[in-house]
Amino acid sequence: MSQIPPADSTPLEDTDPQTLTAMEAALAEARQGRDEGGIPIGSVLVKDGQIVARRHNRRVQQGDPVAHAEIDCLRNAGRLGSFQNTVLYSTLMPCYLCAGAIVQFGIPKVVVGEARSFPGAAELMLEHGVELIDLDLEEPAALMRDFMEREPALWAEDIGEAVEATPAARPESDTDQPQR
Repeated sequence: MSQIPPADSTPLEDTDPQTLTAMEAALAEARQGRDEGGIPIGSVLVKDGQIVARRHNRRVQQGDPVAHAEIDCLRNAGRLGSFQNTVLYSTLMPCYLCAGAIVQFGIPKVVVGEARSFPGAAELMLEHGVELIDLDLEEPAALMRDFMEREPALWAEDIGEAVEATPAARPESDTDQPQR
């Protein structure tokens, strides 16, 4: 069984410049998600040393169960042809949905802000050869801790735990109409 190397709890400003820039952008996305009333998780995709996409979890805002930060970030990136020279940064360890996309598209490296709040699908990514780095940063852990205390039912819904169904607001679409 593979394990993630233990993080040093190194302050973000002590990391390399690319990691600093990308994780700061992911944290800004997480804060934006929180400020919009959503789940405070942000993600950034870097290709050949440049940020090519960024997004935050928008499940609540869009009423979309798969609008996780990493998935929305990949949607924002569009068709890159190859994800071979990419690094995905996320403020939280990716779940199985997002890890599946990482594996499917062959993203070789994932850097996470923290995995204390949620262990996610680290094993799945490691088993498929993804290099996984946990920075174990305090700010994303604090964002998640505050959110999980304030919105436990919403967090449980986000990670697929059983919760009592409540009607969620979502954008109208033509699929809402009865089919004839």
